[in-house]
Amino acid sequence: MIFWVFKRFLQAIVIILLMTVVVFIGLHLIGNPADILIGPDTDQRDREAIIQQLGLNLPLWQQYGRFLLSALHGDLGYSYVYNQPALELVLQRLPATLELAFAALIIAIVIGVPLGLVSGLHPNSKWSHIIMTGSILGFSLPTFWVGLMLIMAFSVSLGWLPAGGRGTTVTVLGMQWSFLTANGLYHMILPALNLALFKMSLVIRLTHAGVQEVLPLDYIKFARAKGLSSSRIIGVHVLRNLMIPLVTVIGLELGVTIAGAVVTESIFSWPGAGKLILDSINNLDRPVILAYLILIVCVFVTINFLVDVTYRLIDPRVRKEQSA
Repeated sequence: MIFWVFKRFLQAIVIILLMTVVVFIGLHLIGNPADILIGPDTDQRDREAIIQQLGLNLPLWQQYGRFLLSALHGDLGYSYVYNQPALELVLQRLPATLELAFAALIIAIVIGVPLGLVSGLHPNSKWSHIIMTGSILGFSLPTFWVGLMLIMAFSVSLGWLPAGGRGTTVTVLGMQWSFLTANGLYHMILPALNLALFKMSLVIRLTHAGVQEVLPLDYIKFARAKGLSSSRIIGVHVLRNLMIPLVTVIGLELGVTIAGAVVTESIFSWPGAGKLILDSINNLDRPVILAYLILIVCVFVTINFLVDVTYRLIDPRVRKEQSA
């Protein structure tokens, strides 16, 4: 187990290093931040002084080396636009993205698993056809279009829910959270629902397929022959086997949800890290882009590690294979 953890840690370091190299090269090819940050009226002497101050006059490999050396000391640079430490700026916005992603995932699980069970247990029923058709729509409809329709329906037409903003927040552990207030939860409903739609469809189809795969197996037939109730068979035998693929996919989808919340945050004016990275890309704010991507990669690596550990705990076959 210790060797496995150490191996995963080394893999994580390699992944983060490769990501920083790719991003550095990509940002260099996109353009020079000086063209955006320095006004056209600035004279040549001041322009060269600013470029030298930012280190943009150095060769790319030297810029990367300086960044890597600073990163080892926990310094990911200062934002060109906000003039704040890039990592601190991203961490200030990250709680908003995290609570939105977790809310979306909870909605997807709470709604998706029961609907998938109903569809899988009664595949030829009218409700099964409606649920599976709805899941196809959830996959097909663009997130930005669904978000706009939700705003038009529930904010503009009905006036039930706010169209944007984060609502009232409270400070816990030095970070702002909105899910701890009623007003914050009120503002979270529409963006979380919009972000959850694709994940909900995925959970429905995974659960449906899992139920259809498990029901014909011998141990389910044996459980029925023993006279166990349907609720016990579903709750103990069917759901337990469904948890293995669901935990894996949902865990990975959490990272995708955090990284992919950019569109939802932009539509609903949700002040999270996704909206920050979008603004930073438009301004070629390299330190913020790098800090955000490094943080997201660390989140992905951590989630993958937790998924692997959970997978080992749920499925004893994995433990036996790895110990053999």
